[in-house]
Amino acid sequence: MQNKLPIVYQIYPKSFYDTNGDGIGDVQGIIEKLDYLQYLGIDMIWLTPIFTSPQRDNGYDVADYLAIDPVFGTMESVETLIQEAKKRDIGIMFDMVLNHTSTEHAWFKRALKDPQYQDFYFFREKPTNWESKFGGNAWEYVESLNLYYLHLFDVTQADLNWEHEPVFQALVDVVNFWLDKGIQGLRFDVINLVSKPNPDTFEDDFEGDGRRFYTDGPRIHEHLHRLNQETFGKYPNITTVGELSSTDVQNGVAYATPENKELSTIFNFHHLKVDYKDGKKWELMPFDFLQFKTLMKTWQDAMAANNANMSLFLNNHDQPRSVSRFGNDQEYPFESATALATAMQLMRGMPYIFQGEEIGLPNAYFDSIDDYRDVESINYYEILRTSMSDNEALEILRQRSRDNSRTPIPWDDTIHHGFTTGTPWLGLTKYPNVQTVADNLDNPNSVFHYYRKLIALRKTLRIIESGSITFEAMDHPELMIYTREYNGETIVVVINFYGNTVAYQPKQNVKEILLSNVGRTTLTATCELKPYEACVYAITA
Repeated sequence: MQNKLPIVYQIYPKSFYDTNGDGIGDVQGIIEKLDYLQYLGIDMIWLTPIFTSPQRDNGYDVADYLAIDPVFGTMESVETLIQEAKKRDIGIMFDMVLNHTSTEHAWFKRALKDPQYQDFYFFREKPTNWESKFGGNAWEYVESLNLYYLHLFDVTQADLNWEHEPVFQALVDVVNFWLDKGIQGLRFDVINLVSKPNPDTFEDDFEGDGRRFYTDGPRIHEHLHRLNQETFGKYPNITTVGELSSTDVQNGVAYATPENKELSTIFNFHHLKVDYKDGKKWELMPFDFLQFKTLMKTWQDAMAANNANMSLFLNNHDQPRSVSRFGNDQEYPFESATALATAMQLMRGMPYIFQGEEIGLPNAYFDSIDDYRDVESINYYEILRTSMSDNEALEILRQRSRDNSRTPIPWDDTIHHGFTTGTPWLGLTKYPNVQTVADNLDNPNSVFHYYRKLIALRKTLRIIESGSITFEAMDHPELMIYTREYNGETIVVVINFYGNTVAYQPKQNVKEILLSNVGRTTLTATCELKPYEACVYAITA
């Protein structure tokens, strides 16, 4: 690894590159694109789950943690990927889904026949009123047992009981199995939900959907410390990140503070809810820029004060594309994509690039429910249609669906944009005149080549990884401004988040412009920042 904190590139394998013509991306496709990723400059690849799975939730419903789903490849192909990536100084991060298994997992199948295995999950005679995060009640009735089991996500994703020691030890064995294979990173899915209350005390939630009972649960920090000590903590230089659902700053800091020996870094999502009307994902409103800045400052300051690190991201497989969400993908596609990248990548923490982000890939722009494959989107479409028209429901999906991020990568201008010779499992974006990878590689002024400059800057300047961060002009309705300081050096990052020109008065002692997405070479005492302009400059002491 070149950096203490690697620059991570997230791959959603189903949509990355298909080499066998079945319409689904595969491990061999990742191997064939390693040179492309090395050229981009990333240090680590995070793969969303490639374990054996019914694919009800695109791999997050694991049926066998120790086997590769044939749709993606073989154990041998994964071992080759690890080796080939290592040759290019790229580590592989696996996505560990340890909160729940598929109901097709051997443990769950045994639980339906063997009462001893029922303790692997949460079976109850009487359900609570907790809600599934995918809609509907979080309990499913099993007629043969006359019992209900807990599923915080899809009905086929049964929650594991971490309080049952055999479950914990089995998961330790899973993590160690993959570490022994040579992976260098671990991403833990919804890991702060794994500590549930005592099952005997589960109760109805008359104030909400039940999440207050299991989010950052009673033994969560104990569980993660033990997992650290019995798995990745015994290996050198393993990067870990925990996906935290509905957590708070205090817990977020505790997960990532080095002396606690839990996780290297965390994902929190508060900044990706600033366009949720009344906090509800499926209700639309323009994003609240001031709230966005406040949240970033709050988390950045808290992490820095505790020598902890957070993840820097606006995109992943569960989020709409940021260029469509927070930018203007119609009038300023390049400027939007590069401004947002600059804003996030130069903060304090571990930066992520989600596949396609480096070419400014926009939302899916689907126009029919038949275009969608995401189980959450399809479920909520039916719920939304009970209170609104079909067109209104589809418009919400167009802005919120997870499929926005999952459309296949457009590599070139051949059939299916070079993703597959077969029929893609999910349609490619319907955005007109989409810029492909080939287009980006051929154009020195593309989003891709801007990302290369951004990555090079981060790797060249120690100040970006190790420096302090100070946010300025927090009340400014259009600009995000922060400074990074380290060892007597200071750089300033200023971003115009909107599609109009904005007056800006730079620091008086401008030394040099380090990066600009509009070709700026000078900063005058009072200047006009262009729509979605990003400017990074150094100042003299």
